[in-house]
Amino acid sequence: MHRVIEPKILYFGTPVVLISTRNPDGSFNLAPMSSAWWLNQSCMLGMSGRSKTVENLLREGQGVLNLPSTELVGAVDRLALTTGRNPVPESKAEIGYRYEPDKFGISGLTPIPADLVNAPLVAECPVQLEAQVEQVHAFDEQNGSIKAIEMRILRVHIAEDLLVPGTDNYIDPEKWSPLIMNFCEFFGLSGKIHPSRLEPAFYGLPRKTEPALHNSMQA
Repeated sequence: MHRVIEPKILYFGTPVVLISTRNPDGSFNLAPMSSAWWLNQSCMLGMSGRSKTVENLLREGQGVLNLPSTELVGAVDRLALTTGRNPVPESKAEIGYRYEPDKFGISGLTPIPADLVNAPLVAECPVQLEAQVEQVHAFDEQNGSIKAIEMRILRVHIAEDLLVPGTDNYIDPEKWSPLIMNFCEFFGLSGKIHPSRLEPAFYGLPRKTEPALHNSMQA
């Protein structure tokens, strides 16, 4: 049985991204978001055009997309309801946001220099993606408050323990546990439930298939 409903948001869940950008005074902003999707070597971000992060991305044309693991949920949550915009936009103030100039300080995370962009990597994040702004699109045409920002990935930094042993460029999805935001709550992955025939075709690295799962597929 299904019911017709009118949810306030359609937010079925995507990985959390900590976006680091450079402020006009040379300090750094750090903001969590989770409306992102990936295609080839690019990422599309959906964000409020009134945010400090979008302001910085449009001005500087670059930033770092840091992907936290589930172990960093506390640090990410400490950034909730904070903004680098001063004064705080009215729409955010109404729901409890406050101005915070030192995002790295309150989160307890560590900025380290990137190789190609002027924003820092988050040292504790196992995935760090240096990126530049390619295109910006108006997403919410009615009031223009939402921007869809296409970011091209310039350099990928991966924690070594996430790599498939004996390889240089393959990430093991069974070792990567991204932090996921699902209807404004934090979740992790529950573990692999079934191998996919798409993996060797798209990913290019054959893997051992568990006998029990393999036999069940042949039944």
